[in-house]
Amino acid sequence: MVRKYVVSPGGRRGAHPDIGSALRAAAARGRAARIEIAPGQYEEQLTVHGEVELVAVGEPGSVVVSRPRGTVLTAFGSVVVRGLALTGRDADAGVVDCRAGFLTLDRVEVRAHHGVCVHVRPGTSATLTDSGFRFGRTVFTGATAVVERCRFAGAADNAVAVIESARVTIRDSRIDGARIHGVRVSDASAQLTGCEITGTERAAVIADTQAELTVEGCRIEGVHGPALQFVEQSRGAVRGTRVRDAENGILVASGADPQVRDCVFTGCRDTGIHVQEAGRGAFEDCEVVDAGNVGVLSTRGGAPHVSGCRVSGGNVGIAVTDRARGRFTGCHVHDLTGVGLRVWDESKTVFEDVRVERCPFGLDAKGNGGTTAELTGVAFGDFDMIAVAAVGQSRVTLRAATAERGLLGFGAGEEAQLQLHDCTVTGVETGGALAFGTARLVARNLTVTGAQSYGLCGTGSAFVDVAGSRFEECAATGLRFDESCGGRLVDCSVTGTSGTAVQHNGRVQLVSLQTTLPVKEITEPAPPPTIVNNYHGPVFVEAVHSAQLAWGNTNVVQQQTHQSRPDDRSEQTAQSVRTEQTGRTERTDDPGHVDPVERP
Repeated sequence: MVRKYVVSPGGRRGAHPDIGSALRAAAARGRAARIEIAPGQYEEQLTVHGEVELVAVGEPGSVVVSRPRGTVLTAFGSVVVRGLALTGRDADAGVVDCRAGFLTLDRVEVRAHHGVCVHVRPGTSATLTDSGFRFGRTVFTGATAVVERCRFAGAADNAVAVIESARVTIRDSRIDGARIHGVRVSDASAQLTGCEITGTERAAVIADTQAELTVEGCRIEGVHGPALQFVEQSRGAVRGTRVRDAENGILVASGADPQVRDCVFTGCRDTGIHVQEAGRGAFEDCEVVDAGNVGVLSTRGGAPHVSGCRVSGGNVGIAVTDRARGRFTGCHVHDLTGVGLRVWDESKTVFEDVRVERCPFGLDAKGNGGTTAELTGVAFGDFDMIAVAAVGQSRVTLRAATAERGLLGFGAGEEAQLQLHDCTVTGVETGGALAFGTARLVARNLTVTGAQSYGLCGTGSAFVDVAGSRFEECAATGLRFDESCGGRLVDCSVTGTSGTAVQHNGRVQLVSLQTTLPVKEITEPAPPPTIVNNYHGPVFVEAVHSAQLAWGNTNVVQQQTHQSRPDDRSEQTAQSVRTEQTGRTERTDDPGHVDPVERP
């Protein structure tokens, strides 16, 4: 049977004047006790042993128990606290310190200035319901606990810390304004359901050090760092969660591998889904809206598997960069201001059954020879510039891909390699496929229909290998090969009512071609004459008569003899020129003409 004790600060008849005296009386009897406390201020340190219930008589918060410094309530046994307000300062061990047994806090207000609100220690259990915890953190160390309908506000540290093998369930609770994390799970296990977290300065919810974390049906808004973060080989699941206005919707790194499903990330300032540094993870049926930089980013060794996700608004849809990997299946990317898909810098990516619509660029691949992208069943539609662009030394392979309504279908430049298998290009403003620089383009069963200029073009020193392909109703030419582009055409057809079937430079092998349109060879103009300017010889600015010229000699000796006839009718001049060492001597007899004089 439970023994009841009454506490009144006025010390009325039959009541204890303070809570401590009632606890001592209950301990002396050694039986279960219920201590009913009248409203008032109690400056006490409470140590509770055994099976004890502390109950505020009146509204919750009408009983205030406080101390200037240190712990206010220490629990040993089975302790229940209802409706009290507990306030402490500099309580490193906790304003409420559960050292043994089982602790229940119901409709309790705990304020910890420069300290810990509640510390639930190893081997103990706790239940926190309809309570508020302000300014300090709530710590579960190696304990088990259930938290329901509680509020954690203004924590100067982590609002809730679940550490050292603790197992905690938090339901329908709210966490506001934590200086570090809202909930940190480290080497422990936690489950959050129906919670709301706002205003944290770092990650709202973080799992580290091989933690297990499940987040379901939660809302996270207005946080300065990531909304969700899994690092250091942590695991877990995130389902049905909504994120708005965070730096990153979810950040996965350092070997972590969460399962994320049916989540929405809206207005994230940097990225919606961010995987890096050997992070993995499976992301299913998620949505990223209006990400500031990238909707889904795998970088620096990340390797996610993303399926059924939708990315809309923002700058870049899906990006895999800096030696990362990724597999993307059944995704829909649309209405971006930049590029739908990006593969850069030695990354390796697979896209399957992906749709990219209303983006200036479809796929942008750039990097060295280790940069590869494989696309199967990918559809690009209503792109402003180009569906697929491969540059650098990147390698891109498309199978059963389509490109509709844009400027240019598929292009490869610089030293890139582009392979097209069973692909279709329809209704483009310029051309179906383009190879330039020293790129290599291989097309098998390519169909280009309704291009307003050309079906396929090779220029520069590119190499083009096209087989089994069709080019229909291309306005200017089916295939065009300029400059020193080389390659071959095998079993191709060009159909239409106007234009040219093939314009080539003579470097492309036309093995077999079916067409009723003309085939024209582009003749290169003859090179201009070579002009050599000699800036070491003489320069004449007007006509010169009877001049002797010598240059390139080390030593020149000239002798002249004048003889006059008696009748003085004419004068005859004998001239001789002797040159030493190697040189050249020329004489002019006519204006503007120079004849060589052979050296004796």
